[in-house]
Amino acid sequence: MAIWGKKKNRETDPESREKRKRTGLIRKLWQKFRTIDWKNPVNRWKLLFVSLVGCIVIFGGGYGVLSFTNSPSFCSSCHEMQPEYTSYTASAHNQISCVQCHIKPGTVNMLTHKMKSLKEVYYHVTGVPTQIVQTEEEAVSSQNCLQCHSKNRLVTASGDLKVNHKGHIEEGIPCITCHSGVVHAKMASRGINTEDVRGDWTQASAEKLMEEKYLRPNMGTCINCHDQVNNGVKPWKEDSYNVPQNPEEVEKKLEENKNTSSGEATTATDATDTVKTETANNETDAAALAAHDQKTQDIILQAIGKQQKDVKLSMACETCHKKIKVPKSHKVEGWNGNHGKTAIQHVDKCVNCHQDSKWVREIPKEDIISLLKMKEIKTKYVPNLNVVKEQARINKFCSACHSDRPSGHGESNQWLTGHAKKALTAEQKSECFVCHDNQKPAAGSTTPKAATDVYCQYCHRTGFKSAVNN
Repeated sequence: MAIWGKKKNRETDPESREKRKRTGLIRKLWQKFRTIDWKNPVNRWKLLFVSLVGCIVIFGGGYGVLSFTNSPSFCSSCHEMQPEYTSYTASAHNQISCVQCHIKPGTVNMLTHKMKSLKEVYYHVTGVPTQIVQTEEEAVSSQNCLQCHSKNRLVTASGDLKVNHKGHIEEGIPCITCHSGVVHAKMASRGINTEDVRGDWTQASAEKLMEEKYLRPNMGTCINCHDQVNNGVKPWKEDSYNVPQNPEEVEKKLEENKNTSSGEATTATDATDTVKTETANNETDAAALAAHDQKTQDIILQAIGKQQKDVKLSMACETCHKKIKVPKSHKVEGWNGNHGKTAIQHVDKCVNCHQDSKWVREIPKEDIISLLKMKEIKTKYVPNLNVVKEQARINKFCSACHSDRPSGHGESNQWLTGHAKKALTAEQKSECFVCHDNQKPAAGSTTPKAATDVYCQYCHRTGFKSAVNN
């Protein structure tokens, strides 16, 4: 007699017989496996053969899946990767696979990356981000680069730049700090791989979109990094310094700041306080812009040898460039004060070297449609003083010196009363307007200001009697 009642006979009880009939496939196989006579050598050989086939299927299949997902063709199967794949096929690295750059060497790193990449499948199904941007965690490691490239290089392939690659690497500077555009031409920073233009990336359009200046290292990065090192900062230690900003995160921060500002404005009881706050913000932005311009000019002055100071890393052109040579026309006496006429005739050649945009690390956003429609038309420059004047105002190379009083102006008291004879005609006045504004610049004006704050109508308040060409 059982504790909870009479014990059932499994052989005669109908319920027990029904349960045995409903035994699952796995349980049946397990029961059959237990009944095998393992003392029989034939059965042991059968088990070995089945195990061998199973291992081949499992490991072979797994290797096949890894090989397929490691191939560039797998990356191209997703439409959101069309810009990246197209630029890859048009680059100098198109003979190696994507994973040779994007996954650190080693089996563990490979398997770990595959697990992390499952989130890409999730995004592909639920909704692809507006722009594909490499995250700090996904930044290409220098270990990958050193699989093919030697770090014992002191001169670049072009033979111009003197860069101690070994010294940079041993300092811990990642390769992508300088070479971030070598395959994809910095498309994320330029904003030309967004969802609405992915279909415009074709083999035919890749040549136009992958400009040489974006494939090569940006001198602005060198200048920015050297300047920070001279100020005791190692920017490459921050992973965010080596990858482009994620636009969604930037928009999120801007939205948060906007909400915070609007909340503060709503709680303010006096509208005058809001106006004062906006004015203060505008003044802060103007001060930041002025500080940035001044810093740029200081670096330029230092590079061209006009401003020297005790620094760890020199900004002089000869520090990195081997082929920098001063043209013979620049070596004549009084060149600094008398090069204006040459600039009017050849300003298109001047900007080949004297162009401050080359000193800027930040890359401006571009419109892919405009880039594709742009035709390579070579226009011949016609000497034009207005073009020179505009260049002298927007180009920090020019304004760096134009903001200083030229030696030809002599003493202030003498020049104040004696400069009229040099500004009699409209053409002569136009030359003055290269460095001076005629009228006081309007607050908030987008027109480039002159390098100096001295403007004509400060004294000539009623204007000029003779003709003027602004």
